[in-house]
Amino acid sequence: MTDFDAARLDAALKHRLPDLAGPLRLERVAGGQSNPTFFASYDTRDLVLRKQPPGVLLPSAHAIDREFRVMRALAGSDVPVPECLFYEPSPAIIGTPFYVMARLHGRVFPGYDLPGVAPADRRAMYRSMAETLAKLHAIDWRAAGLDGFGRPGNFFPRQIARWTRQYELSKTTPVPDIERLIEWLPNNIPEGETTTLCHGDFRLGNLMFHPTEPRVIAVLDWELSTLGDPLADLAFNAMAWRCRPEDYGGLLGLDLAALGIPGEEEYIAMYYRAAPRMPGLWPFHFAFALFRFAVIFEGIAARVRAGNAAAADAANTGALSRAFAAHAVAAIDGPPPYGDRTCQTPI
Repeated sequence: MTDFDAARLDAALKHRLPDLAGPLRLERVAGGQSNPTFFASYDTRDLVLRKQPPGVLLPSAHAIDREFRVMRALAGSDVPVPECLFYEPSPAIIGTPFYVMARLHGRVFPGYDLPGVAPADRRAMYRSMAETLAKLHAIDWRAAGLDGFGRPGNFFPRQIARWTRQYELSKTTPVPDIERLIEWLPNNIPEGETTTLCHGDFRLGNLMFHPTEPRVIAVLDWELSTLGDPLADLAFNAMAWRCRPEDYGGLLGLDLAALGIPGEEEYIAMYYRAAPRMPGLWPFHFAFALFRFAVIFEGIAARVRAGNAAAADAANTGALSRAFAAHAVAAIDGPPPYGDRTCQTPI
């Protein structure tokens, strides 16, 4: 179940957290594709451990030190995060750096259809998700001590270059849609830019909801967080409406009214009601968000080949790269639901 010595970890945890008592019980958390995550339970306390995967990693990937830093910075803010206890940079204990946080007990949903939830609660949960994202973008990142967490300005050119490099490093065979996006995106960046704290992977599966109430109690998985353009976060969060259920739990083709789930336009309006000063959302932002996710799945495929993928189904998940690349091209080729294909009208 683990690729490290649990007894060595137990000794380290009890040294750092003297209130721990009883035997260590480790449980691998299913579903994560990037950084392996474990529940570490004791008689007196429940913890969560996040570590880097073993083996050779792509440059700038699996930055668990950044996850720890940003969650520590957000403690006590309007953005709910778990309590982060300590970060261990040395690989001497379990083979890679890791950090430990207090375990929260709530609901995490694998798909945007929110199975088992009443329709009225589904709508309230979507509203809570939109409002949580708006609260994140309202954080004063300088006051939170996050100077240097990213480079303000020129966000999209830098990001397009970064994910292009990641694609070149991880691709198995060329993906024509990704290569078309690499050409199209740099030439279609909208004018103007806003800099906020961005999560980078703000989707429903990275949120924890209250055990019984329809509200977000924690934002998880901050590995891709940075200072950037909030519209990248918003488009990424809203791309579920443009993807099918088999594409990592999307909404395309579902009866949203029967489920109590708002449509894309209504959901985006929920965000803008909570963040009225944000600039408009363009088709470019959806194309970029879907492109980036496609490259992330190419990276998962690369980890499968290297033998250090974090999830058992990573081989199948890596194949989703082509599906998301196709959705990204559709955002620029087909008539988008808002604005025309030359990006003359924002959403």
